Amino acid sequence: MRERGFTLIESLTVVAVIGILVLFSYPGIQNAIIVRNLENEAKNVLTTLQQAKFQAARVKLNHRVRFDDSSGRWVYFIEQELTDSTWHEVPGLLRKSIRSRYTVTVNFPLPEDGAAGKAAVFSPFGQVPDYDPNLLFNVSLHDANLANKGQPATRNVYVYAGGSIRYEKAN
Repeated sequence: MRERGFTLIESLTVVAVIGILVLFSYPGIQNAIIVRNLENEAKNVLTTLQQAKFQAARVKLNHRVRFDDSSGRWVYFIEQELTDSTWHEVPGLLRKSIRSRYTVTVNFPLPEDGAAGKAAVFSPFGQVPDYDPNLLFNVSLHDANLANKGQPATRNVYVYAGGSIRYEKAN
């Protein structure tokens, strides 16, 4: 009577083939993870800016997203203006931070109330108040590892004076 099953040699051969496939596909998988992390980080910034804009229009109060690097790491959060030049962090929303592996550039004006960092302010109409309509502000995240591989390594989030917000990949 013949026994059914796999021999040790057959099992080892299958494991070796799977190991070789994983070995050759690992750099591609690792690169995809690096790209996805950069995309997610930039889209978190985009979502926070959009949330501040919509919340300003919903509750009819100025809102801003303040970017602060005074602790050595970029942190951003939403604040609302309850009275003239008195800003308070919106309750129930967490502060978010940007991973230190990225080079971050924030091109927003300094807060008028003297708070640390830079801020994107949205009026109750969802617009950036009191700025030249041709100006645009942005947050840029750059990953040097992707740049070294010749891939698009920068993600920009632009805020226009009219309140439009745009996301873009760049080299």
